[in-house]
Amino acid sequence: MRSGVKFAVIGGVFVVFAGGVGYGAYNIYDGLTGDSGGATTTSASQEVKTGPLSAEEIDKAAKDFLTGWAGGGDAAGVAQLTNDAAAAEPVIDGFHDQARVVEAVITPGKAVGPKVPFTVKATVELDGARKPWSYSSELTVVRGLTTGRPLVDWAPSVIHPKLTAENHLVTSEADAPPIEAVDRNGTKLTKEKYPSLGPVLDQLRERYGADAGGSPGIELMLKSNDETVPDQTLLTLAKGRTGKLRTTLDANVQAAAERAVKKFSEASVAAVKPSTGEILAVANNRADGFNAAMLGKQAPGSTMKIVTAAMLMEKGLAAANRPAECPPNVMYQGRTFQNLDGFSIPSGTFAQSFARSCNTAFIKLIDDTKDDSALKEEAEQVFGIGLDNWQTGITSFDGTVPSATGGEAAAQYIGQGTVQMNVLNMASITATAKQGTFKQPIIVPLSLDDRERATATRSLPYSVAQQLRDMMRLTATSGTGANAMSGLGGDKGAKTGSAEVDGQATSNSWFTGFQDDLAAAAVVQSGGHGGDAAGPVVAAVLGAG
Repeated sequence: MRSGVKFAVIGGVFVVFAGGVGYGAYNIYDGLTGDSGGATTTSASQEVKTGPLSAEEIDKAAKDFLTGWAGGGDAAGVAQLTNDAAAAEPVIDGFHDQARVVEAVITPGKAVGPKVPFTVKATVELDGARKPWSYSSELTVVRGLTTGRPLVDWAPSVIHPKLTAENHLVTSEADAPPIEAVDRNGTKLTKEKYPSLGPVLDQLRERYGADAGGSPGIELMLKSNDETVPDQTLLTLAKGRTGKLRTTLDANVQAAAERAVKKFSEASVAAVKPSTGEILAVANNRADGFNAAMLGKQAPGSTMKIVTAAMLMEKGLAAANRPAECPPNVMYQGRTFQNLDGFSIPSGTFAQSFARSCNTAFIKLIDDTKDDSALKEEAEQVFGIGLDNWQTGITSFDGTVPSATGGEAAAQYIGQGTVQMNVLNMASITATAKQGTFKQPIIVPLSLDDRERATATRSLPYSVAQQLRDMMRLTATSGTGANAMSGLGGDKGAKTGSAEVDGQATSNSWFTGFQDDLAAAAVVQSGGHGGDAAGPVVAAVLGAG
């Protein structure tokens, strides 16, 4: 610990003092486990202990680590109290030397088995700026594999729950000035009101803070070791001057998106304006906080049939009112494909096969294209997918339809196999179908940084675009999307999808649709049928537009 540290017992709490300021707290009277007995240590001459840890061992290991950490003067010694000293030492040292924590009172809660929760009440100081900082975390005590000693099971999250091996804590002048992000109508957008916008707002600040007229303040930040990942502010010690940044988002649509994804775990949704490509909403409800709506990479299931149908109609191999054979199953180059629950349409049209999401009707036409790259070309040339050139304003994945042959190419026709999309990609595909021309999605105006917007090689032929919209309208009124879209009026269309995932018992639920000049797409992990989970999410977002 730091020199000059003093110890005292105050009200049943063990407090470490340095220079008259509290540096650590520990309940030693009742014990974390509720056991009042003292712990024993194992000397080198004693037999190495094995078996479950005793309450006394857990108490002592936690006490030694927490008081040593709070003292802040011997990171190497405290690290030796963990089962990975080499990894622990720089993180413990950085808590004081990089995060600039000058005071810390660490108070444990009651242990639950080997796990010990605790709260940290600290003070962070730099260049005269000083702020309190508090949070909760936990540690786990394990028995050392070689020594048998009770040790803290090391993970960076012991020091702070958001710390990982891929980031670190730093207090300094911020790299970018703070911003006040506003929606298209001037409404303020905050992480508190729109939680899933957190990673979006962080990126917007990182990219455009300097252009928005602000100046940086002093902040305690979570910095990624990857320079392309924006800083996350944990505490503001001194505010900088805030700049204003206008986005294309719509606060009402965003609010509806936030509410909709909260009804399902691991859900994402995005909405775009077909006539302009402006992104009106991006929302995620995920345990990992990942912006899957813009960065996710998953098979989109039968929502991909929008692209497949466009390609088949452009080649003259299908038309909305032309007969299309839809048997219960079909084999193509050694792979068997079937329809949900083995349904068939004995004498239906291509539009009916689209509306009911008949897999076999699409796969039976693959040989007629005489071109395994046809779907990839359609996605790139018409829908702007897979060229890796989108400039939305923040980092995004553009979707991809890799080259494929044989059975793998057939799987792509129904949105399985190697096709990779996220909900922003699918919302854009739907917007292209509605508009007839690809408009690359944007979240901030192009004029902000003069970036070049991606374009497609060509638009959909008018007759193909009209048929595609009519088939999506049929899906929304009497097909697999009818239940989800029933509460919406206006000009509406939809496509459902269920994407099978290896090792996952239930398929992912996908849904995409449009209403007038708004398109949206959603995915719910393990949500099952597209209309059951993702459908209501999309309908709620469209209804707010």
